[in-house]
Amino acid sequence: MFVLEVVATIRASRMTPTDDDWGDTVSVLDLAPHLPDEALAGLDGFSHVEVIYVFDRVTPAEIVRGSRHPRGNEAWPKVGVFAQRGKNRPNRLGVSIGRIVGVHGRELHVAELDAIDGTPVVDIKPVIREFLPRGEVRQPVWASELMQDYWRVAPPDR
Repeated sequence: MFVLEVVATIRASRMTPTDDDWGDTVSVLDLAPHLPDEALAGLDGFSHVEVIYVFDRVTPAEIVRGSRHPRGNEAWPKVGVFAQRGKNRPNRLGVSIGRIVGVHGRELHVAELDAIDGTPVVDIKPVIREFLPRGEVRQPVWASELMQDYWRVAPPDR
């Protein structure tokens, strides 16, 4: 057993974990009360932040340990849980990169973060160029199809 502490909580306009249209999201990460204000010091010098959070609304019955068709789409191949980034993972951890909008006291404002309101954050890391992939990044066609509308700006009726 390994225990993680919550370091921040996400405030966002998105309340449900829908699959697409994350392009116009703006979130605020509220630093946990047990951490000092200075924990966010220096983040404003970076353009992006990597946020590790918990899919806390996924129930144990929803967790996938084997394989499935991504998003239930049988046109895409059945692949293992570790070959996709869905929320129904064994440890329910999500990782996303967001663009830093600003640091204001105990708040980290981030754009384009695909996490919903109330999500607990277990770590925040600056994106450092030298930690990004070296060389070509490749992926199967189905993954590109799945992501086609992921970062699209939400329609006005949502």
